[in-house]
Amino acid sequence: MQVVVTGSSGPIGNALCSHLAGSGHHVVRVVRRPVRPGEDAVGWDPEAGTIDAGGLEGVDAVVHLAGAGIGDRRWNEARKHILVESRTRSTALLAGALAGLDRRPRVLVSASAIGFYGNRGDEILTEQSPAGDDFLASLCVRWEGEAARAAEAGVRVVCARTGLVLSKAGGALPKLLPLFTLGLGGRFGSGAQWWSWITLDDEIRAIEWLLENDIRGPVNLTAPNPVTNREFTRILGAVLSRPARLPVPRFGPRLLLGSELADALLFTSARVQPAVLESSGFAFSHSDLEPGLRDLLKLPPP
Repeated sequence: MQVVVTGSSGPIGNALCSHLAGSGHHVVRVVRRPVRPGEDAVGWDPEAGTIDAGGLEGVDAVVHLAGAGIGDRRWNEARKHILVESRTRSTALLAGALAGLDRRPRVLVSASAIGFYGNRGDEILTEQSPAGDDFLASLCVRWEGEAARAAEAGVRVVCARTGLVLSKAGGALPKLLPLFTLGLGGRFGSGAQWWSWITLDDEIRAIEWLLENDIRGPVNLTAPNPVTNREFTRILGAVLSRPARLPVPRFGPRLLLGSELADALLFTSARVQPAVLESSGFAFSHSDLEPGLRDLLKLPPP
């Protein structure tokens, strides 16, 4: 397939492009800078509302991963506006461009997040569960809604609700590893909150699966066995052969990150099941956290 990818410079996008190219697909990156002659790239400027729609004509598939980093800096009203606008405007621009093509792609996989569900305690969440009522939930609802224009034009649209992606290249794990390696790690708050995780390898394979199979609508990209934060930190300590007995009181991350961001990243509980992926026959490489972490960190089994 000829696959167009936005957000290709991020950890997920970069790994996805490498994987797709290695699988024999022709990858075209969507970039904000001027496109060099002969480069496999399409130019766009979501803030200005411009995109080289001609470069999208006749492609087979589009993966849309662009958006400002949720946890890159403290939240205030201006930052929250950027988080919303970077997702809704880019998705509306892309979906509108695809809808206007003469030869539209067969599929658009548009990023979303399990933040859609909000803070739900021990409730088991599937793609059929309703949205939450906090900031990230409302952001995800609007984000997914902007992809609808492509669906109305006949493109198969998948909204990939991604959980905590475990990768050495970015996200939460590189921030946790130094503390846990020193034996200074521990649960966050009570540790009772559910963390729904997925390894980067399974994230990439799942996106490829969504491109190649007739699946549409919301799809949870999480491993089938989520864990509580207490269990996550215990397993991470065990994998690193270090104690993980120093709990992090809630006020610490709140002081560092701000209350709303800290709660969203660390203390929100979402016990998510990948019902659509499992029912479609997708086989996870890492269903359980400990072997997934050992494989990721290149550590031998106990």
